[in-house]
Amino acid sequence: MAGKIFAIGDVHGCLSRLEDLMLRIDIDEQEDTLVFVGDYIDRGPDPKGVIDYILEMRRTVKRVICLLGNHEQMFQDYLLHRCDEDLYLGNGGVTTLASYGFNSKGKGRDLSFPDDHRQFYSELSLYYETEAYIFAHAGLRPATPLTEQGPEDLLWIRQDFISSAYDFGKTVVFGHTPARKKDPSGLRGLFSQQLRPPKWLTHKRPFSAPVGTTGNGGVSDRAAAGR
Repeated sequence: MAGKIFAIGDVHGCLSRLEDLMLRIDIDEQEDTLVFVGDYIDRGPDPKGVIDYILEMRRTVKRVICLLGNHEQMFQDYLLHRCDEDLYLGNGGVTTLASYGFNSKGKGRDLSFPDDHRQFYSELSLYYETEAYIFAHAGLRPATPLTEQGPEDLLWIRQDFISSAYDFGKTVVFGHTPARKKDPSGLRGLFSQQLRPPKWLTHKRPFSAPVGTTGNGGVSDRAAAGR
């Protein structure tokens, strides 16, 4: 694959921070690849604006890969299947509903939202693989082939993956799990396992960095980010 790969994770409705982060990335719109590892929505003030921004970005950046996060899965479960309401609203879903003009109770959940947004959510992938890297929102289940990884693992796994010494054969770039280290600039960065810390290009939320790096979580023969 020609060009660099940039990974961005766990935007969580923080449009202004995503816009600021993109100004810091020296991306070649024709040659480089931009991978979002999920959790675009919830908690932050403008989830809808984040999706609008990414959809617009796709008009100019040739390769934008968007993965499913556990928050997008919870949103769809709540909105389409009427399940896990307490789980979703308790994990920051109210801000996403508000950004779409929804009411968190009653008929509000029946309101429609833009067709391009509906298509965006429905087409999010569980993982993305290159010759050297595997990208997933939360990580991988050790000793399980990639094609047999279930959504529960790819979207929710934490310590069983992070603490494992299993060799997945490629560097795994992921988000979901908050990091506690900071880069030399003082910005919140990633933790690294088995790889030397790269030169992080990070932000409190979201994070980004050239692979093998990523941000509100880590890089490793696994790499991580925020919930």
